[in-house]
Amino acid sequence: MKIRAYIGEATEYDKKETLEERRPKSWLKSVSAFANGNGGVLLFGVADDDALKGLPDVKTASEKISEAVKSKMDPIPSIELQIRQEEGKDFILLHVAPGAETPYYYIGDGGRIAYIRVGNESVQATATDLKRLVLRGSNSTYDSLPTLYRFESFAFTKLRSVYRQRTGLELDAQDFVSFGLVDEKGFLTHAGALLADESPMRFSRLFCTRWNGLDKASGVMEALDDKEFSGSLIALLQGGEEFVRNNTKKRWKKTDTGRAEMPDYPERAVLECLVNALIHRDYMITGSEVHIDIFDDRMEIYSPGGMMDGSLVQELNTDTVPSKRRNPVIADVFSRMNYMERRGSGFKKIKADYHRAVNFREALEPQFTRIARISS
Repeated sequence: MKIRAYIGEATEYDKKETLEERRPKSWLKSVSAFANGNGGVLLFGVADDDALKGLPDVKTASEKISEAVKSKMDPIPSIELQIRQEEGKDFILLHVAPGAETPYYYIGDGGRIAYIRVGNESVQATATDLKRLVLRGSNSTYDSLPTLYRFESFAFTKLRSVYRQRTGLELDAQDFVSFGLVDEKGFLTHAGALLADESPMRFSRLFCTRWNGLDKASGVMEALDDKEFSGSLIALLQGGEEFVRNNTKKRWKKTDTGRAEMPDYPERAVLECLVNALIHRDYMITGSEVHIDIFDDRMEIYSPGGMMDGSLVQELNTDTVPSKRRNPVIADVFSRMNYMERRGSGFKKIKADYHRAVNFREALEPQFTRIARISS
């Protein structure tokens, strides 16, 4: 692939006009971020304005790059150096593979710092980011970790009832263990705690508001209806569905074979949005909740946490985004209850439900946006 092809097509790349030997942090932070994410390519000899400047001595520069990675990265990521010539100039391509031993730290300036990619930037990992990287490096997920809560201290009436209704089967104590909701010592995992009737996870809540107007500050009466739900994820899902039903309209029109319903928002798409918001939210982010905000002209569903790899969803093709499960234990339970498929992208399903609606038009195409990076 040519240098300009990387600049024009690759999403995981960074560029440096020179090696900057005295400021290795300026480019090693991208090495850390690539290793902590999906990998990437660092282009040496390319200016900020994408001009191909080239390097004067690529052999010496390659040796210094290799030495800096070995001496200032811990653990040492898997890299590959390539020397390319283009337009009569020499360039170095530093390929960084996604790492299996995260977090990968830059060591220098008296510190030890890990970086992650957010969009096209390499930024310092927060304390919460580091926890995620440690979990990934140990091949664990947040929802699979045990808590200090005993299984026998909690009821699971909602989960048992819905499981029976949707599968025709009963949940017994052994199922809780095999599904990953309880560990072998009888302690709830985070997934189990989130599915308990009186969930002890106080930050797992759903805030629902029907606003008066087109924004959150429309006049004297700002909210026409608002509800707050807590407890089991099942209760949050049911509460959210009911709130949307009570605060939206369902029109219909006659057809040759009967009538066609035309709800404000396709019910299957709303369910898919809510399921994804609850299952795939980042439960390591505290002080935030899932929100449903209904305005006169739209509905917004917000879930804490962006794409798992730090990419911006608004910059991706949502028809081809692969399905990745931040909370696989919770996702598996919901899959067993036929709330979601074991494979497939929620984005694509939501869009398909919209496109099947009788009253669909291009202006109603659902939008997916990461609004900001949440630090904690």
